[in-house]
Amino acid sequence: MNRKQIPLVAFALLVSSCAVGPEYSAPQDTVGSAFLNQDVTGVDAQGGLVSANWWLNFNDPVLNQLISDAQNQNIPLQVAAERIKSAEAYQKAVASFKVPTISLNAGATSYQISENDPLAGPLVTPGEFSGLTGGDALIDNQYDFTTVSANISWEVDVFNRIGYQAESAAIRAEQVAIARSALLTLISSDVINNYLQYRGADQRKDIANETIASQQETLKLVSSLVKSGYASELDLAQAKAALSATRSTLPQLEIAKSVHQQRLAILLDTSVAEIGQRLAKPQPAPEFSGLIPIGMSSEILKQRPDIQLAEREMAAINADVGAAIANKYPKFYLTGSPGLLAGDFSDLFSKDSAAWVASVGASWTIFDGGRSQALVEIEESRFQAAALNYENAVNTALNEVETLLFAFGRSQELETLVVQTRGHADTAVNKANSLYKAGLVDYISVLDAQRQQNLIRDSEVAAHLQTAQIITGLHKALGGNWKVK
Repeated sequence: MNRKQIPLVAFALLVSSCAVGPEYSAPQDTVGSAFLNQDVTGVDAQGGLVSANWWLNFNDPVLNQLISDAQNQNIPLQVAAERIKSAEAYQKAVASFKVPTISLNAGATSYQISENDPLAGPLVTPGEFSGLTGGDALIDNQYDFTTVSANISWEVDVFNRIGYQAESAAIRAEQVAIARSALLTLISSDVINNYLQYRGADQRKDIANETIASQQETLKLVSSLVKSGYASELDLAQAKAALSATRSTLPQLEIAKSVHQQRLAILLDTSVAEIGQRLAKPQPAPEFSGLIPIGMSSEILKQRPDIQLAEREMAAINADVGAAIANKYPKFYLTGSPGLLAGDFSDLFSKDSAAWVASVGASWTIFDGGRSQALVEIEESRFQAAALNYENAVNTALNEVETLLFAFGRSQELETLVVQTRGHADTAVNKANSLYKAGLVDYISVLDAQRQQNLIRDSEVAAHLQTAQIITGLHKALGGNWKVK
């Protein structure tokens, strides 16, 4: 290496990783510490973050196993896991450009120069230069040699361009992992909701069958009364119409059960028959017990995947801005090829066989019509857009939680009112039947009481399902880790 090159190399090493891009700091949000609708039954405002396996509070072993299997078997989740591996490998590939690249070469070469070569031929032809060589060729026409060498190349990352690119790639790998966590939450909540809806449809079907059995008995009674002259044909027609109306709900409930069963099979990547076996034992939709810990509104910013993704997007683009700025500055390169060269293999490793080539260089685009600056401005604009998206994600998250908290409170009130109404409806049916048998009211009163009872029982199941779905949605809105432990 020439002595004049040494100061340039030393300079490159000393100023390596001299970052020229903007520093990044995560946004500091000034959100309130409490939710406006946190004072509702079933919520613990001081409970901290949502705990993993929160669905255990449904006290349903079948549901617990379905969620566990879905998290282990779901194909989109497996694809997301492979994407994490790919993103991590890409990050390693980008980071590898920060260190020298070294390759080894070895080989044996034999070549012969043709005497008919128009340029070199006279040099290897005996007698061509006899006056100088006494009749011998000026040079030999055949050569054999062996080499062992290494090629070393390194871009000295003076202005941290490669460093920024590696940082961006690392953040992108983090985003892929966060996205998988969000997908896991989405799939788990989908399993819960479909399971609840399946159990609800099954329960509503049982109610409909019980109502049908009751209406069939009533129809027999009305038929006998018509024959005896104590009831009219109108009473008989109305009894038949009520029975047909109730029967017409069964196909809809069967469709609902089938849809949710099919959806569960897809989520668990299994057969519909296998899901059917798991759900074969009838049981009502599970009841949720315990309190929902919501913590402070500021804690949501730390545990919601969409907010985490938005913040990491800002960090990644900030690194892209740094890379674009650094790309405007000179690039410095060091290369070297130390090796061994000998005509005889036995001499290859002697000290006299050493050979090397070393170089240092720089590249700097001093004029490109403003292209480099335009690329910087593009990245800066992307950063501003990412910052706005982050702000929107925060506002959306907080509003979503507030809405679900309000809905949770009202849904519980609805359940309480429906249960009270159910009690009144049961009393009304019993009294109507008694009065009808005593001949004090017509059958229209009985049919109306039974219709109201049927509607209220169905509404009771629907209200319970609504509350359970809001509970699932609220846990989803609060974020947190949904991984089965």
